[in-house]
Amino acid sequence: MFDTVLVANRGEIAVRVIRTLRALGVRSVAVFSDADADARHVREADTAVRLGPAPASESYLSAERLLEAAARTGARAVHPGYGFLAENAAFARACADAGLVFIGPPADAIALMGDKIRAKETVEAAGVPVVPGGRDPELVEAARALGAPVLLKPSAGGGGKGMRLVRDLTVLEEEIAAARREARTSFGDDTLLVERWVDRPRHIEIQVLADGHGNVIHLGERECSLQRRHQKIIEEAPSVLLDEDTRASMGEAAVEAARSCGYRGAGTVEFIVPGDDPSSYHFMEMNTRLQVEHPVTELVTGLDLVEWQLRVAAGERLPYGQEGVRLTGHAIEARVCAEDPARGFLPSGGTVLRLNEPQGDGVRTDSGLSEGTEVGSLYDPMLSKVIAYGPDRATALRKLRAALAETVTLGVQTNAGFLRRLLAHPAVVAGELDTGLVERVVADLVATDVPEEVFEAAAAVRLEALRPRADGWTDPFSVPSGWRMGGLGKDLGFHLRVQEPVEYVPRGTHIVSDDRVSVTLDGVRHTFHRAGDWVGRDGDAWQVRDHDPVAAALTGAGRVGGDSLTAPMPGTVTVVKVAVGDEVTTGQSLLVVEAMKMEHVISAPHAGTVAELDVTPGTTVAMDQVLAVIAPHEEVAQ
Repeated sequence: MFDTVLVANRGEIAVRVIRTLRALGVRSVAVFSDADADARHVREADTAVRLGPAPASESYLSAERLLEAAARTGARAVHPGYGFLAENAAFARACADAGLVFIGPPADAIALMGDKIRAKETVEAAGVPVVPGGRDPELVEAARALGAPVLLKPSAGGGGKGMRLVRDLTVLEEEIAAARREARTSFGDDTLLVERWVDRPRHIEIQVLADGHGNVIHLGERECSLQRRHQKIIEEAPSVLLDEDTRASMGEAAVEAARSCGYRGAGTVEFIVPGDDPSSYHFMEMNTRLQVEHPVTELVTGLDLVEWQLRVAAGERLPYGQEGVRLTGHAIEARVCAEDPARGFLPSGGTVLRLNEPQGDGVRTDSGLSEGTEVGSLYDPMLSKVIAYGPDRATALRKLRAALAETVTLGVQTNAGFLRRLLAHPAVVAGELDTGLVERVVADLVATDVPEEVFEAAAAVRLEALRPRADGWTDPFSVPSGWRMGGLGKDLGFHLRVQEPVEYVPRGTHIVSDDRVSVTLDGVRHTFHRAGDWVGRDGDAWQVRDHDPVAAALTGAGRVGGDSLTAPMPGTVTVVKVAVGDEVTTGQSLLVVEAMKMEHVISAPHAGTVAELDVTPGTTVAMDQVLAVIAPHEEVAQ
């Protein structure tokens, strides 16, 4: 076994890998960008090395700096985690050239399976069924031969980026051109393939494990059909769809796929499966790394996959053959991300003010968070994973819903409440899943209206702060009396804002402590976690800010949402297409804000003139920060 391992990643996966290294008595080396100097993975490692500035290209994606960090700390091996350089064949080769063990498959296997076209050809030659399709340069001919609908996919990419579903072949060439642009932007390679589209498919993947002595086994399947925008959000093991014969058949196919590329270590073979005929499954791709969702397999097999990655990389044999694999119970995982469902799942950010992550009694949370963590816009939005295990699926579902309700991340908006509601949806409870289910039901699961008790809780916190001091003195200007210069306001309440400004007069009874607030309205008590101007319950959270209508009127802030263009998410302005004084038309693209690998185009709400422009390319902006003001034409005329 290695004595020192460098973890070439960050966040929850780095914390996860460090946990196993500690259990094995292996010294861990973390790496960090300037933005992550005080991150949890840095604090938990035995040693940490600064890589450089925050952009990934100058830190986590710099093979040169990573190899230098390994040399400086005496690391003998590098664990790449997932994302960043985990599936980069050049990095795997660079590690080998530097005398380091890359804890993953051989570079040739990474390169082969990273090319979707070559991967399909290779596994098909090994007898693995593949989705019917075609490739460049006969893309158009292949698509027309397949017939609509078809799916266009970048050959070099993954994670759902650049995929386009074409249901009308009259627009095929336009869609191909658009798919090429996306592929070129995302992966630097515009090569495409086309596949027959399966309506309402299931996404099922098989975990494989191979050593360097010719032994390959599979560890059962994971159901990953609950996705949004081609991104997995809920995964479980095993799948309710498969019977034992289909499970064995798919497992054998996955093993053959791994053998066909000379695989070593932990990997995942992904299949697309028709829900009405599971036996007619087809190979989609192979992920040559540890998967985000690996904990569900660990819980049903009792194996630590990171440990076996390390043991295989160190030259050990697998402890048993396929007959030794046993799947027991059921496990389900939910990915908690920094995103705001009420704003169309745009990335969010901020400082973690209050944190509670459930552990124990069949619940596990893999996380890179701690109180005080700054969640910025530079990296992937996934913050943590909440996993529940039970003897059966119903128990695991119930435990996971309860665990998400206990999950608190005040200061950063997350999707935890949305995930809890999704897990209670009748189709999910019944196991009637497909990759389009979430998009069909998402509108019913997003909480858009702010409950009255949220405002009551916020008002209760403010009232508590107004209690007289020990010496009996009270600031008269802070009392919610409605007083203004020139007379009284119309009520004795508070002006608050969550999404829109409201005037609220508290009417219930309250109990306020340092981290909780309970309010009773109409005989019903509601209890919230609290921190700063945030309150939360059952996985949902609200930032309730004070709103001064007089100040808003004086500063023009009242125009926000009308003439003013604001940042929909914390991020960086990457493109500015206009200048003060420019004439713009309704819907014209004016700026681009980028955060967490997502670009958002800011367009003109109406025709007019650019009256104010407060940002330039490279400006870092907060959510709701005013970027520009567009004066309508009639205003300009006056």
